[in-house]
Amino acid sequence: MSKLVPPHGGKGLVIRLLEGAERDAELKKAEGLKKIEISAQEKGDLIMIGIGGFSPLDGFMTKADWKSVCENFTLADGTFWPVPVMCSVTDEDAAAVNVGDEVALERDGEIFATLKVEEKFSLSDDEKKWESEMVYKGNGEDSEKFWDVALEDHPGVQMVMARGNEYLAGPVNVLSEGDYKTNPKYLGMYLRPAETRAIFEERGWSTVAAMQLRNPMHRSHEHLCKIALDVCDGVIIHSLIGNLKPGDIPAEVRLKCIDTLVDGYFVKEHVVQGGYPLDMRYAGPREGLLHATFRQNYGVNRMIIGRDHAGVGDFYTLFEAQEIFDKIPYQGEECPDPGKKLLCEPLKIDWTFYCFKCDGMASMRTCPHGKDDRVILSGTKLRKALSEGAEVPDHFGRDEVLVILRDYYENLTEKVEIKMQKAASGQEMK
Repeated sequence: MSKLVPPHGGKGLVIRLLEGAERDAELKKAEGLKKIEISAQEKGDLIMIGIGGFSPLDGFMTKADWKSVCENFTLADGTFWPVPVMCSVTDEDAAAVNVGDEVALERDGEIFATLKVEEKFSLSDDEKKWESEMVYKGNGEDSEKFWDVALEDHPGVQMVMARGNEYLAGPVNVLSEGDYKTNPKYLGMYLRPAETRAIFEERGWSTVAAMQLRNPMHRSHEHLCKIALDVCDGVIIHSLIGNLKPGDIPAEVRLKCIDTLVDGYFVKEHVVQGGYPLDMRYAGPREGLLHATFRQNYGVNRMIIGRDHAGVGDFYTLFEAQEIFDKIPYQGEECPDPGKKLLCEPLKIDWTFYCFKCDGMASMRTCPHGKDDRVILSGTKLRKALSEGAEVPDHFGRDEVLVILRDYYENLTEKVEIKMQKAASGQEMK
């Protein structure tokens, strides 16, 4: 019997990726089906559905699922799920497809899946605005003037509003993982849930924490992982290797930085580095819940949630992504079907920083000193300094990692302005 947390949804890993002769036959059939172009986000979602990362989902959501997820944090059947997973299509494609049809989903000329259409539905612009408010609106200053700033400054809202108004729902057969298994830059990093579970089992782990990364790993990230290692058998440093917003650092550079850090500053047998194929949704607290949900499928039972997890601008308060875990269904109450409950719990950690007087990493709970004695750490602040050629403060990152990042920025031909929000700048620290 496995000691690891079971996959989410109570059905084991729901794997929709076809391989071998079964894939060959489905791909041949797909060549004769109507082709529908999908977005980069939908491609990542398909791969996660295929490899079991989005268990128990076996395809794209119905309108009832969409409404329940936005409103209640559950699928229509009551299973916890925090964000919509949708397949939008053009008006023209929707008109050419009937319920019961099969279609091929492709991206840039490659067929990624077939979909059995169980439902066609529409979402008006007002309904997409409602989704944006339910899923992406937080309690921060920017959310107080949400529609004055969201369309310009919130990439998650921009993606929702840019979707079409027509949708297809139904189960999928996934035929491709893109180049994640073959591209040398992801070699050994892209891992399926079954693979991480096998690694954890082999190492005898039963309690596993996940560190979510979309920025280069700085001293605060390192400190969070080491706190987790004090209370868990191991940590997976799990990087997003799908698409990011302009100005973010590409996956291969971040992975090289993490390798360097693990080699020099961790006990290797207690750390696994991996990558997962999603695009960022920039959904703040809801994305923190999504991170915990699919990490459960990877065998993780503790999700590290620090300051401003998955935050965007000043749309969310500093610890909103921690607080939301206390507000979701089945918390503090008996769940009639334990498989429907989120079992990956948050490992809530306070604001961490380097303190010169403490002479080490500390947090608001452990350091009695003032703001002027602290080096405020954030991925955004690091990217801004490096992109502008500014000096990086002492103790912000490990020297070996900064060498890699400086080399990357020095060779950039186009640079993107990095906006500094309060959470990253330290303005809110007392």
